[in-house]
Amino acid sequence: MPELPEVETTRRGISPHIIGKTVQAVVLRHKQLRWPIPARLKSVLPGQAILDVSRRGKYLFLHTAVGSVIIHLGMSGSLRLANKKETVGKHDHVDIVFSSDCILRLRDPRRFGAVLWTGRSPHTHKLITALGPEPLDDVFNVDYLFQRSRKRQLAIKPFIMDSKTVVGVGNIYASEALFRAGIRPGTAAGRVSRERYQRLVLAIKAVLASAIEAGGTTLRDFVSSEGKPGYFQQKLQVYGRAGKPCDACGTTIKKIQQAQRTSYYCPRCQR
Repeated sequence: MPELPEVETTRRGISPHIIGKTVQAVVLRHKQLRWPIPARLKSVLPGQAILDVSRRGKYLFLHTAVGSVIIHLGMSGSLRLANKKETVGKHDHVDIVFSSDCILRLRDPRRFGAVLWTGRSPHTHKLITALGPEPLDDVFNVDYLFQRSRKRQLAIKPFIMDSKTVVGVGNIYASEALFRAGIRPGTAAGRVSRERYQRLVLAIKAVLASAIEAGGTTLRDFVSSEGKPGYFQQKLQVYGRAGKPCDACGTTIKKIQQAQRTSYYCPRCQR
């Protein structure tokens, strides 16, 4: 699944090519992804210029003077820039066509993504209002996370993956951050000390910032907007490395199942 660094990489990749450009047409090849795609996109978006492209968690917003397109890449989606001569693929479900012979094309093989429209601020949309703080913002700090964790029996990994706690910390980067902080993924959130939460907050910020800088993690279903893969995967220390030696201590990396997700950890480095 594209995680926050992949979505931010996509935002940075498409922004210079579509901001200021006027939409010529919208092509909807399917009526529904995770939710129905509003048919009115085909009438309200043409003629509008893209004023900005922003992100909240794993949601992308394409802002215009009359409203915003809300896009989520789901499990396997990607946005890429195409031209009008390129062949349309089987899983290319939505095209936003610009007058400059540029197309913003959504590909989503599993169709778990979303393309929605709002005439108000996207931050007031029901999918957005309940989201927790951005992990790279100052408000996401040890005071916030420690207080929110008190009396919680939920394991620390699903706790930090809950978008109401903090947005955008997906499976890969949660595993990596917990390794850096030296915390086992199955530890109850309420039993983690303030000192360890301080390390965890810094680890989450560091691992996400590094991934964004590197262009996102290379996943089978993800390529950046220009068709280039991310390069953070080569730096992963525990995720996907079950049975291999820990780079820090040589202990064999283990994996467990948590909330239908696979978690990876080093039994010696993480307590």
